[in-house]
Amino acid sequence: MLTIKLAKVGKKNKKMFRIVISEKARDPYGRALEILGSYDPYTKNLKVKGDRVKYWISKGSGMTPSVNNLFIENKVIEGPKKKNSKPGKPNKRKTQKTEKAKQKEQEKKQQEEEDKKVNENPVETPTETPTEAPAETPAETPVENSTEEKAE
Repeated sequence: MLTIKLAKVGKKNKKMFRIVISEKARDPYGRALEILGSYDPYTKNLKVKGDRVKYWISKGSGMTPSVNNLFIENKVIEGPKKKNSKPGKPNKRKTQKTEKAKQKEQEKKQQEEEDKKVNENPVETPTETPTEAPAETPAETPVENSTEEKAE
């Protein structure tokens, strides 16, 4: 199947792209059937042969999602935009950690709810009150009243 895709050309830090049509499995930097245009991502400048793009699309060739969205933005073709990436597989370790954290939160909530229920509806349980031993009172010591003795 033929596909319209971007082929990177240019310098290391100054990329430019050619819009080419080639076999889907073939390396985009290799031999292409036709060069349809170029794209500069820094200036967002797109130079494309619109009639040739429409010709190849009418023949049944496909496009990469990024090329499709680029053509739609610049009104070369009409249609809905496509998502550029597929959702990846979730990381096993991250999912395990999040599941453990959720379980801990649920257990914590359940414990708090139980504590609230216990505090709201206290069950009267006979509790042993410690019997206090009578405090030892100090022995009364005779107080000598010096004034009383003098009065007598």
